[in-house]
Amino acid sequence: MSLPLYYYLAITSIYILMTWALYLPYRVAHLHFMVVANMAISGYFGGYAATQWGWPFGLALLVGIAIGAFISFLVSFGIGDAPTFAVVIVGFTFIYITKTAIENWDVIGGTMGMFGIPVVKNLLLYVYIFVLITGFFIYRFDNSRLGRAASAKFVDRDLATSFGVNTKYLGMFLQTWAGAIGGACGVFYAFLMNSLFPDFFTFHIIGTTMTMLFLGGYTTLWGPLLAAPILWGLPLILPTGVASWKQIIYGIILIVILLLRPEGAVTRKFLRKLQVKLKLVKMA
Repeated sequence: MSLPLYYYLAITSIYILMTWALYLPYRVAHLHFMVVANMAISGYFGGYAATQWGWPFGLALLVGIAIGAFISFLVSFGIGDAPTFAVVIVGFTFIYITKTAIENWDVIGGTMGMFGIPVVKNLLLYVYIFVLITGFFIYRFDNSRLGRAASAKFVDRDLATSFGVNTKYLGMFLQTWAGAIGGACGVFYAFLMNSLFPDFFTFHIIGTTMTMLFLGGYTTLWGPLLAAPILWGLPLILPTGVASWKQIIYGIILIVILLLRPEGAVTRKFLRKLQVKLKLVKMA
């Protein structure tokens, strides 16, 4: 496999997972940007554990997932049922605090970054296996009673409460799950790139993943699978002078999609129509 293709597939997998990490809390109308901070914390922990303590990748991954889930779980006690704006502010604050702490902590490289994270054989395969497993569980959630409860909460909190949904516990569950995915992404990214830089874990990830979420469609898990490969691959085929403006391009795409088609490309209505057509083809 060529190096450019390897990095394209690697970063695409990370963005699929990170977009899903936004998608899950947004099922209850929470834009949980704290997953970027979870990614940074777990990534640096995994990199440090591997380079300084000799931890194997598998152990670093499991602990990174646990760290991301634990931090999100603790914070979710305060924002599990908070308004969307409050969840956004908490997420932004955690990103700022985490990035500042990393830049001022010389033991993990500070502003210079962390290098020498060991190479893991067949890691790209492991990442996509994790994508498949995560997608399977999200699919099961979306088609479960909890998924229907999340849809009711997204439409109307009072309506969901009248149906007996504990909206705070549901929000806490989804935020914790999203934090676990963010933690996994951090460790995967560290071992895929074999280095870490604090400037990567900034607000540009939010802009990119938000565009992927709303372009693909925020009502189903299939949207990120469609949007992430396209949007991440777009700058690679554009001229260098144009590709350097990719964040502005993503911003324009996000604005246009929110104005013209806020439900995104892949909607539940579209999937139902596709399912009917497939059934008709089989019957024919």
